[in-house]
Amino acid sequence: MFAIIAAILFGLALLLQLVGESMGEVITPATLTTAGLLCVALHLAGAATALSGYRRRR
Repeated sequence: MFAIIAAILFGLALLLQLVGESMGEVITPATLTTAGLLCVALHLAGAATALSGYRRRR
């Protein structure tokens, strides 16, 4: 899930950078890139992974 969010954020950052625009003073291509990198890091760290359903009963 975090990888999909990161891909969307990277796409928006690229689009804004190509157009040369920003969405206010806070949301710039740099902040979207940083948010995308955070989502990639969370994805690689294994955040929000489901482990239920794979347990054995004895």
